[in-house]
Amino acid sequence: MNVVARRARVRVTGTVQGVGFRPYVYRLAGELSLGGFVLNDAHGVLIEVEGSATGVDRFLERLPSEAPPLAVLEQVLVEEGSPSGDVAFAIHESVGEGVPDAPVTPDTATCADCLRELFDPSDRRFRYPFINCTNCGPRFTIVRGVPYDRPLTTMAGFTMCPACLAEYEDPSDRRFHAQPNACPVCGPSLWLIGVDGEGGWDPIQSTASAIQDGAIVAVKGVGGYHLACRADDERAVGALRARKHREDKPFALMAPSVTVAESLVSLEGPGRALLTSPARPIVLAPRLPDAPVAASVAPGAPELGVMLPYSPLHHLLLADAGTTLVLTSGNVSDEPIAYRDDDALARLKDIADLFLVHDRPIETRTDDSVARATPRGTVLRRSRGYVPAAIPLPGPGAARAVLACGAELKNTFCLAKGKRAWVSHHIGDLENYETLRSFTDGIEHYARLFAVAPEVVAHDLHPEYLSTKYALELDDVDLVGVQHHHAHLAACLAEHGEPGPAIGAIFDGTGYGLDGTVWGGELLLGDAGAFRRVGMLRPVLLPGGAQAIRQPWRMACAWLSEALDRDPAIPATLSRRVDPRAWAQVSGLIRTGGVSPATSSMGRLFDAVAALAGIRSEVNYEGQAAVELEAAADPSERGTYPIGFSEPDGLLVIDPRETITAVAADVARGEHAGAIASRFHRAIVAATVQACAHLATVHATHIAVLSGGVFQNRLLLDSISGGLAATGLRVLVPERLPVNDGGISYGQAAVAAATIATRTAAAMTPASVTR
Repeated sequence: MNVVARRARVRVTGTVQGVGFRPYVYRLAGELSLGGFVLNDAHGVLIEVEGSATGVDRFLERLPSEAPPLAVLEQVLVEEGSPSGDVAFAIHESVGEGVPDAPVTPDTATCADCLRELFDPSDRRFRYPFINCTNCGPRFTIVRGVPYDRPLTTMAGFTMCPACLAEYEDPSDRRFHAQPNACPVCGPSLWLIGVDGEGGWDPIQSTASAIQDGAIVAVKGVGGYHLACRADDERAVGALRARKHREDKPFALMAPSVTVAESLVSLEGPGRALLTSPARPIVLAPRLPDAPVAASVAPGAPELGVMLPYSPLHHLLLADAGTTLVLTSGNVSDEPIAYRDDDALARLKDIADLFLVHDRPIETRTDDSVARATPRGTVLRRSRGYVPAAIPLPGPGAARAVLACGAELKNTFCLAKGKRAWVSHHIGDLENYETLRSFTDGIEHYARLFAVAPEVVAHDLHPEYLSTKYALELDDVDLVGVQHHHAHLAACLAEHGEPGPAIGAIFDGTGYGLDGTVWGGELLLGDAGAFRRVGMLRPVLLPGGAQAIRQPWRMACAWLSEALDRDPAIPATLSRRVDPRAWAQVSGLIRTGGVSPATSSMGRLFDAVAALAGIRSEVNYEGQAAVELEAAADPSERGTYPIGFSEPDGLLVIDPRETITAVAADVARGEHAGAIASRFHRAIVAATVQACAHLATVHATHIAVLSGGVFQNRLLLDSISGGLAATGLRVLVPERLPVNDGGISYGQAAVAAATIATRTAAAMTPASVTR
C-alpha cells in the first residue's frame, strides 16, 4: 500500500460556482480520506488536497469526470505542494481578492429532486414557489457580484432560518452552500393583487382559477414579468392582443408537460431534448393541424413556440390551471419586459386583470430564450438559461479588453478578454429610452461581473444606430467599425472555432454596406480579419426607405418595375389592398429615385414575393411576410422559377428579374399562393447553392457559412444546407448564437480581436473600417 504523503494545489476554472462544486469536492475528498480545503475565489475554485499519493492520484482522476451536472470545467491546473499534515478536509470562506474572472452560472430549471419535494405534502417546502438547491434555481438574474455568495445576490435581504441554515452548512445536503436557499419561514413570499392593490388569500390557486375563467394575469417570474391567459380561449387571447397592441406576432405557450407539448407541435428527439434541457427555452416546432390553441395565438405561422415550466412557481401554476397557457413578455408591444414591481404595476395595469407578485428582487431583466427544434438545436434568442455562459474566442483571443456594441435590432452586446467572450442576454430593439437604458446598464453590470474595462470598442458602421452612437461617444478607447455582414460571417466562423477563409451567404433585411447602400443579400469571402464582397443579390430601389419594410407591396412594385423595366400595373392580388394612387406615387418614386436608396436585401425580395402572391401587403412585426410565405409553401410542389446570374467586374450577381416575371405570370393566371411560395423558395435555394459552390471553387475554400436573419426560414436553411453539403462543402450555421442580429456583437468582438492581433503584428491592414 502506497502511504507516501502528497499535497496538490488544484486551480479549477469554468462554471464551477453556484453549481454544487465545493460540496462535491468535499465529499470526494472525504471518500478518499484526504485532508485540505476548497474555496471559491474571483477566478473559480481553489483546492488543496493532502494524503496518500494513491488517494491524491484518484482524486485528480475523478475530479473532472464526476463533476456535478451543471458544472463546466474549462481548466484543471495542478501544482505539487509540501505536505503540512492536514488530515481533515474543510470548505473555507470565499476569497474576493484579485481581478474576478469566474463565470457566473445561468438560471437553471427546477431539478427533479426539488419537484418531488414541491408536490410532497409531507415536505416542509410543499408548494413553496421558491424551492431550489445547488442543482437548480436562479443564478444570473439574482447575482450582483462575484464571487457568487449570498451577500452578493438579491437574496441578501432574506436571513436563513435555523432549518435552512443547517442544510446550507451540511456538506452532505444538496443545499450545502445553495445561495438562494429558503423556505416558507424565511424566504421570499408570493401574493396576488388586483389593479386596485387588494390582496389575494391563496395566490397560486386564485391565479389559476382566474385564468381558467378567462382573466389575463401578470406573473412575476425569474427574469421579469409575463402575461398569462388560457391558450385555448379565443376571447382571452384576443383581449391580450388588443391590450398589448400586438396584432399578429405569435405568442409563446407554456405546456404543463412534454405529453401536452406533443399535442401542440411535432417533436422529435432534438426538440424534446431542447424542451426538457436545464435552459428550458421556448422551442419552435411545426404546429400540429389540430393543436388545441386559439387561432389568434400564432396567426399565419407554421410553428408554435412551446416551453415547459422552469420555475417552481410555473410548475404550481400550470398544475393548478390544468391547461396550456399563453405566457408572453410582460410589456406593451416593442417595449422591454417589465421586471421592477412598481414599473410592472404602472405599465401593465391596462393589460393585466391581476398581478401575481413576489418580493425576491430581479437584478437583471432577462427574456426567455428561443430555439428551433432541429438536429442542431439552433438558438434564435439567447437569453435566460444560456447567459452569461462564456463562449470561447478562437485563436489567440482578445489581447486587449473588448466591448462590442451589437446591432440596432435584436441587440446584444459582448464583452471579451483573453479567450472568453460574454455575449449578453437579449436586449431587444434599441428604439426607446427604456431599452437603451437596459443596454447601457447591462454593459456596466457585465463589466463589473467579469472585470472587463474595455480598451477597444467595436461597433456597426451604420451611423444612426444607437449602439454605434453609444460607442462613438466613449472616451479613451480605440474604435473598430465592423461591417454588418462581415460580423455575421465572423461570428459563425468563431463559434465553430474555424479560422477560415469561407464563402458566406449572408442574407438578411438590412445592413449598412461599405459603399453606403443597404446590403442584405451578400456573398462574402473572408475570415474574422478581413473580407471582400464576391457576390450579391441584384440591387433594387427601396421606395420610401423604411416605409418599404413595413409595406411589402412597395417592394412588389419595385421588383416589378425592375423586371418589366416600366411602371407596372397593380397585380390582381393587391388591387383591393393598395390604393391605386399610392401605387402610382411609389411607381413615381422608383422612376425618379426619390427617397429610394438602393438595396441588395434578400429579406425585401421575400417581402415582394409575399405581396405579389397575395399573402401579406403590410406587416405588423419584423419578418412577418417571409414567415407567412414560408408557411404557405406547398411541400408537394416540385416546380421552380428561373433565376439569372451575371458577373460584372468579377462580382457574381444573383438576378431574380426572371423569377419576378414568372411569379407575376402565375399571379395573373390565378395560381395558388402555395405553389408560388414553393417555386420561389426552390429558385432561391438553387441559386444560392450554385453561387456558393462556384465561388468556393474559384477561391479554393471548402467551407460555406449560412447566416443572417433570412436563414431563420427553416425551409430555406435546410434546403440550402443539404444542397451545399451534396457539393462536398462543409456547411457552418450559427448554433449557440442566433443566426439573426443577436449574434452580431460576438462577430464584432471576433473581428476586433483579429484586428488587435493584426495591428500588433503589423502584418496587414484589416478589411473592416477602423478609426
